[in-house]
Amino acid sequence: MIVAFISIARVSQFGSPLVIPVGDRAPVINVEKTCRDTVAVNKETNVALAQPLENCMRDENDAKQRLNAVWSTYPAPIRERCEREATLLGEGSYVDLLTCVQMSTPATLAPTTDLRGASKNRNKN
Repeated sequence: MIVAFISIARVSQFGSPLVIPVGDRAPVINVEKTCRDTVAVNKETNVALAQPLENCMRDENDAKQRLNAVWSTYPAPIRERCEREATLLGEGSYVDLLTCVQMSTPATLAPTTDLRGASKNRNKN
């Protein structure tokens, strides 16, 4: 009985395959799946500005590096809100997460316009 309870507690804590909470470090997001899904949807819908998987992964990894450098400088409520927003639809994007935290404090805003990655907002301009 106790073993079953502990197993359920572990699954409920760590059940999400997209995000793994690690405290003051940026969350771990499965961007390979997100990029693959984005490329597939772009192909199916004939998106004019579709990008290859390699470019998506490069942008996501660049955003992850930038995010890791500044993540702990943002207050916990901002990090939590942005993490929820960036993984809202069941897939995550470091580009979206980085953009969210940067927009939370406009005085320190550094543009990420060169990164597209798997951002859900990339083709809205």
